[in-house]
Amino acid sequence: MRNPKPKEWLSENYSKGYYADYKPFNFVDGEGVRCSFYVSGCLFACKGCYNKAIQDFNYGNPYTKEVEDQIIEDVGQSYVQGLTLLGGEPFLNTEVCLSLVKRVREAYGATKDVWAWSGYTFDELLQESEDKLALLHQVDILVDGRFELDLLDLNLQFRGSSNQRIIDVKESLKLGKCVIWEKCKDADQKFEPIKKEI
Repeated sequence: MRNPKPKEWLSENYSKGYYADYKPFNFVDGEGVRCSFYVSGCLFACKGCYNKAIQDFNYGNPYTKEVEDQIIEDVGQSYVQGLTLLGGEPFLNTEVCLSLVKRVREAYGATKDVWAWSGYTFDELLQESEDKLALLHQVDILVDGRFELDLLDLNLQFRGSSNQRIIDVKESLKLGKCVIWEKCKDADQKFEPIKKEI
């Protein structure tokens, strides 16, 4: 796992404008029905990363207006709650993500929410470059922090390790401190692994 200094990793120096996947109408990447957009490229290299292949900034396909148009149309469906940005690292692909999120806001205002998963913590992003801050200000909910395999917990809601947080970005920016999403609810029941009989 790598820990960058503020403004050490700039999107303009790494992003190739590629995306790894787009999954419309799913239920796993945040609250409600969502359209999930996976960008290509990440420098955090967390041990146990479940999307290791898309740490490569050249993985996948070039982002195009046609792809963006399709996402905008899909997000507009009445049953879709919002857009989710993951990867890869959205904050190292700010040109692509800002283009998409700004169009979502222009088309639907605050009627659709935006979630993002990032290896950056909220506090680190506050010290980051203007493009990262601009993207942060467009996000409603941020799942922040590196994935730490030693802190893996399968009972956590929408995250993999216990250091990660689900943050209400709008409230946090307004109050000047990190505010955890009020609907955050982790499972309170622990399960033992199933043992196979031989």
